[in-house]
Amino acid sequence: MDIQQQLFTAALGIEEPIYIEGIEFENGELSIYLNFHKGGEFPCPVCGELHKVYDTEAKKWRHLNFFQYKCYLHFHTPRTECKCGIHRYTPPWSRVQSGFTLLFEAFIITLAKGLLPLAEIGRLVDENDTRLRRIVDYYVEKGYADRDFSEVNKLAVDETSSKKGRKYITVFSNQDDKTVLFATPGKDAETFGKFTEEAKNHGFEAEKISEISMDMSQGFQKGAADFLPNASVTFDRFHVIKLLNEAVDKVRREEQKDNKSLEKTRYIWLKNRKNLTAKQLETLTSLENEHLQTAEAYRLKMKFQDIYENCKDIDTAEIAIENWVRTAEISGLQPLISFAETVNTHLSGILRFFKSGLTNGISEGLNSLIGQVKRTARGYTNMKHFINMIYLIKGGIALPLF
Repeated sequence: MDIQQQLFTAALGIEEPIYIEGIEFENGELSIYLNFHKGGEFPCPVCGELHKVYDTEAKKWRHLNFFQYKCYLHFHTPRTECKCGIHRYTPPWSRVQSGFTLLFEAFIITLAKGLLPLAEIGRLVDENDTRLRRIVDYYVEKGYADRDFSEVNKLAVDETSSKKGRKYITVFSNQDDKTVLFATPGKDAETFGKFTEEAKNHGFEAEKISEISMDMSQGFQKGAADFLPNASVTFDRFHVIKLLNEAVDKVRREEQKDNKSLEKTRYIWLKNRKNLTAKQLETLTSLENEHLQTAEAYRLKMKFQDIYENCKDIDTAEIAIENWVRTAEISGLQPLISFAETVNTHLSGILRFFKSGLTNGISEGLNSLIGQVKRTARGYTNMKHFINMIYLIKGGIALPLF
């Protein structure tokens, strides 16, 4: 064996009875030809028993580039005849039914997990991105199948759009380790049914769920009641404040029709004072002195937010919220009155925050990551690939040690 063959034998981890028969470099591609010594025995992939070769079939695998050049391994792959039947041997550098080596697949998974778009990865390695997508799907689905949900007892449930056109997915996350447990198209009660059905495959027990943080949608409320009956529901404070911000903005839009000084001030009323720029704070202070309805709505908003910040128990929070509701009801500001009615209707779930302390903060952070997935997943042909990318990035799945 010459030094070149010794080098590649060591680099590829080749062991008896397989050896490198030849190496060729032609048309910008490196081809490494492997063979096995006559009389060599190979293990049955079912029982592991060694057997002589029954027959062979020529196979080729794409390997990591040799510098900037494509590299391929060629091998007449043996089949063995055993009491288990006739089976093809799987070489140590590959997995069953893959045209890539394990190291090449590890490289693709690493780039995909770094949120490099598959189309860009395809251009980088000069491969069809559909084939690369199959690599990602294989390892994600294999890793996801092994996940254990048996210790999960607190959930965060949130919706996010999957693409333009307002198509939604619902994401179930573990409040304790901040990983995604399940994602599925839709945002109705049935998403809870799909979650509990899939989660059974991972040792999940619906009866063990004690807490859920979610928004106030009718679908989510019904889903939680139907499929997670032992769970106490906390309505996510960020969603509650979002509804309040929408109410404030409705007041601003209506008042702006007769008061042009409110034009281009939307984001000033949506922010807290500490987050305003010096110029925005100056504008806010000036507008507050004009005794505007929008300024009153903003004052009520800040007072409601203070309840979340300052109340340390349910009893104190309940008194503060009841006082706030009465103030909103006599304000004459219809959007704030409507919001107060929403608060009254969902009071128990809003108050639950002051006991559970749960929010959908993990989901909000996840939505940022999902936004990156959407930007990098251009060209994904179906929802499965999109959800698999979410699992790859935030699913807590164990990838193989290649």
